[in-house]
Amino acid sequence: MVKPALFLVHYHEIALKGKNRRHFEQLLAQRLRDALGEAARVRLLYGRILIEAEPEAAAAVQERLARVFGVAYYARVQRTEVDFRSIATTAVEILGDFSGSFRVTAKRANKRLPFTSPEAEREIGALIVAARGWPVRLKGAAAVVYVEFYENEAWVYTSRDRTPGPGGLPVGASGKVMVLASGGIDSPVAAWRMAKRGARPVYVHFHSYPHTSLDSLRKTVLELEALARWHGPTRLYVVPLAGVQEAVFTHSPERYRTLLYRRFMYRIAARLAEKERAGALVTGDALAQVASQTLENLHAVAKAVEMTVLRPLIGMDKTEVIAEAKQIGTYDISILPQQDCCSFLEPKRPATRSTPEQLERAESRLDVEKLVEEALAQAELRRVGE
Repeated sequence: MVKPALFLVHYHEIALKGKNRRHFEQLLAQRLRDALGEAARVRLLYGRILIEAEPEAAAAVQERLARVFGVAYYARVQRTEVDFRSIATTAVEILGDFSGSFRVTAKRANKRLPFTSPEAEREIGALIVAARGWPVRLKGAAAVVYVEFYENEAWVYTSRDRTPGPGGLPVGASGKVMVLASGGIDSPVAAWRMAKRGARPVYVHFHSYPHTSLDSLRKTVLELEALARWHGPTRLYVVPLAGVQEAVFTHSPERYRTLLYRRFMYRIAARLAEKERAGALVTGDALAQVASQTLENLHAVAKAVEMTVLRPLIGMDKTEVIAEAKQIGTYDISILPQQDCCSFLEPKRPATRSTPEQLERAESRLDVEKLVEEALAQAELRRVGE
């Protein structure tokens, strides 16, 4: 009989949730089932999650576990009976041709066992020393043998089998957010960070076609397909902004154009967020990165809506954002050439320190509600990552 490949999943932040802990555990287990599909069976146990898969699916399971938010770390484990000699033999087999210092770390979920964790560590360590002669080092050991006792079985793995997960909270634990996705480097990273905090992202992309190409839309779809590997399938609203921009160009001062474009984006995104029951807007803004992202302009633009606007990248510099974009797999897509919608009819000397009152006056000759409604009427909904 072929033994299944076993993976032990641990979490950290969820364990601090007190009375709500079980809810978060169940949500994480469901996100694991979503990610693994038919490839594995997910068992929610006390304080940990055990995954069983066919041996040929092990590599695919490991790849997917690395992208499930809420997972602190995971390890492929060997299951043995609660017998120190069997555990030591299994540990030696796992370590193979290892040569160096080691230590044993044991945990007991079953406190009814007739020994303590330190007693188990000493006994198992002594058996490993007798078998291989490796020296024991309690601090700075080259390898750690982990033994976790659960009910009437034990799971054995080593520090070499332990792989970090992305951490955070399972997607869906913190509600839903509407992400303004431009097709650039920043917004995918902002969305990824919100998903890591348990928010489920839905997206809106604005374009100025036919005045600009649809390259930014094509890039956005590719970025969301990459992000779907982390947070699952998502929804994308595609909204033409050219009508709004033409009205702003005709009736408003040039220096405020980009800020007024953004205020309309916020209004439209907020309406879509209400439709999706999303609790906040998310942007890729970083403080002072461009003229529209000065402290004053961020405040003046956000005043167009009552909805909370979250900016996960606000204190990051471009180097940090690029490094994270590479890590999550969106960077190579984001740097493909595009014409951003805000580049259409862009002012030569944009305002850097506007106030809400100045922007409201600049909008006074516009039928704001009509422009928003017209843009929403042309919005297209796409499903990405399914």
